[in-house]
Amino acid sequence: MAAAALDLEKLRMAGAGMALAVLTSGGDAQGMNAAVRAVTRMGIYVGAKVFLIYEGYEGLVEGGENIKRANWLSVSNIIQLGGTIIGSARCKAFTTREGRLLAAHNLVQHGITNLCVIGGDGSLTGANIFRTEWGGLLEELVKDGKITKEVAKKYCNLNIVGLVGSIDNDFCGTDMTIGTDSALHRIMEVIDAITTTAQSHQRTFVLEVMGRHCGYLALVSALASGADWLFIPESPPEDGWEDFMCERLGETRSRGSRLNIIIIAEGAIDRNGKPISSSYVKDLVVQRLGFDTRVTVLGHVQRGGTPSAFDRVLSSKMGMEAVMALLEATPDTPACVVSLSGNQSVRLPLMECVQVTKEVQKAMDEKRFEEAIQLRGRSFENNWNIYKLLAHQKTAHEKTHFSLVILNVGAPAAGMNAAVRSAVRIGISQGHMVYVANDGFEGLSKGQIRQVGWHDVAGWLGRGGSMLGTKRTLPKTCMEKIVENVRKFNIHGLLVVGGFEAYEGVLQLVEARGQYEELCIVMCVIPATISNNVPGTDFSLGCDTAVNAAMESCDRIKQSASGTKRRVFIVETMGGYCGYLSTVTGIAVGADAAYVYEDPFTIHDLKANVEHLTEKMKTDIQRGLVLRNEKCHEHYTTEFLYNLYSSEGRGIFDCRINVLGHLQQGGAPTPFDRNYGTKLGVKAMLWMSEKLQQAYRKGRVFANSADSACVIGLRKKTVAFSPVMELKKVTDFEHRLPQEQWWLNLRLMLKMLANYQISLTEYISGKMEHVTRRTLSIEKGF
Repeated sequence: MAAAALDLEKLRMAGAGMALAVLTSGGDAQGMNAAVRAVTRMGIYVGAKVFLIYEGYEGLVEGGENIKRANWLSVSNIIQLGGTIIGSARCKAFTTREGRLLAAHNLVQHGITNLCVIGGDGSLTGANIFRTEWGGLLEELVKDGKITKEVAKKYCNLNIVGLVGSIDNDFCGTDMTIGTDSALHRIMEVIDAITTTAQSHQRTFVLEVMGRHCGYLALVSALASGADWLFIPESPPEDGWEDFMCERLGETRSRGSRLNIIIIAEGAIDRNGKPISSSYVKDLVVQRLGFDTRVTVLGHVQRGGTPSAFDRVLSSKMGMEAVMALLEATPDTPACVVSLSGNQSVRLPLMECVQVTKEVQKAMDEKRFEEAIQLRGRSFENNWNIYKLLAHQKTAHEKTHFSLVILNVGAPAAGMNAAVRSAVRIGISQGHMVYVANDGFEGLSKGQIRQVGWHDVAGWLGRGGSMLGTKRTLPKTCMEKIVENVRKFNIHGLLVVGGFEAYEGVLQLVEARGQYEELCIVMCVIPATISNNVPGTDFSLGCDTAVNAAMESCDRIKQSASGTKRRVFIVETMGGYCGYLSTVTGIAVGADAAYVYEDPFTIHDLKANVEHLTEKMKTDIQRGLVLRNEKCHEHYTTEFLYNLYSSEGRGIFDCRINVLGHLQQGGAPTPFDRNYGTKLGVKAMLWMSEKLQQAYRKGRVFANSADSACVIGLRKKTVAFSPVMELKKVTDFEHRLPQEQWWLNLRLMLKMLANYQISLTEYISGKMEHVTRRTLSIEKGF
């Protein structure tokens, strides 16, 4: 570790001699500003000269005022803005050698040999051509007498790092591109709004979303809204689809549904490659079914608006990693793209990614559609399969002997209903008898249990809170009665969706197996809590929605100070002892500090923070934001911090307190939580079915092995099932926390981007990985 630490400090010193530039190119995407901010600040942090290039490649070719040196404040207060503040343009000139010659000359004049390009695959391919020609371009500049031989020798290598900014998520090798999550937020806002009006009038809506060559946005929004029918370019419908579609729409209406939603990607085609337009689909429904049908084309709305929390954190993480990659680059390393894999940053060779991305298009052109879907990567394929499973009721081949009950435990969290919906539907399609219990373990003990059917959970996806009702009661207070109802209803499996109490409750049931044979059944916990404090998973359902809610409030709080005198806000977040919510919100809003229980702080730290803010407020900056997790310290309360900052800042800034409270729990679930909940519900139910088969002997279920009661969760890149008895060993029950938490290494990013002088020794660099057809087929969580 000490050696690695020294290497990183050496690297940081290496930044002192370098000049790097950042540009945004191609279509804009929300989150680009957060990336520009992170690249700029990380560059300055390692001592490099940083330049902003305005108007993309056009600015690079034209030079002059378009290339400006940046300082720390150049990128202040831009993290919440959509689009890109340095502008983007499609540039014809850069596609020619003359244009690239001008660009090379402009860079050399500023001594810039490191370029960070944020854009789509076209922009990144352009950057790679520029890099391969660099030597030749410099020779030509020497020949034309524009630069000397010494200059050409000094700047003989150009390093390039790409960040993929594209709302279509159409770049192979990365799980998510910058802007995709925000575009999904816009689409879901529209779908939620349309759903309410459609239900009032019994209408059918045809929604056209962006995605000329890639169906990702259409697919995920169909999954997150439970759309009736979906068209994507990667998988055209079978011939005769018109009949099938109208039949299905008629069927759902006859079952009492008041609306139909059809989602279509703008690049949708039929099996012969002929485009399918939204107006054609509309006319079809009107002519054949006589339904009142409307078309909504979302267009550029999807690119607009403020970036989601996911995009801000993703872009910040990628931006910092891009600077590290430039620091470590040698003439021999290939141009790379920084991308996301699970929740880890990785570096991928740019041209390998571009190659596979091109192969998808080729497969589609040659009508090899199955292959196109596989080349899009495993998570795309998963989404597609799950959508097909859940969109339409298929009758189970045969009934099984198994009965399962689903319940919600703990505080409500967004996404719970999505998980219950998909679990109910998969359970039914597997042939099981599916029950739900109201009000958690308490309802289970009181026998508030009812059987549910496929259509009982229709329309649940976008609903916040818990439709089943939820309580914090733990089983040990009513064990006898729970056992009695398990026997009475002949229950073989228990699916519990909830927070720390859900995990603790299942643990109590497992520990009581020795006493009650009835509890030798299959149990699974789907972690759902805004605190993200359940062991066995990196992300709990609901924490994405909570971070977005907290972030939107902080954006407004920050904005309220603009134009007034200098002001520091102390904002208190929820989360119990777990500091996830305040740390991630802190990164997303560019907070100056976030106090959490896991990262102990003393009066010296508080003093340093206050001094830091006082210095900052003497510049052009008008406001500061300090987040405090509710249980981060028993004595340094929100009130205490307010008094401390107020008295120390007297004459320089004034202070305000905001306690966000239950607003963090509420609201409609984000696309991420709807999708994540849906997938966890599916996986949990399939796992339970398998375990029930294994534990079924002589006409009954007997499950008492450790692995028959698990928590399902996302671990790094994969979905894993962890036995609750194993997790017990790594849980801090007093503070209701896992003993180790992955997100603590994000705190370094928070501090660096807020300009604290800290050592780089803790920074974990991304590794270089490769993209091949094989790596794309690996199961990658979400």
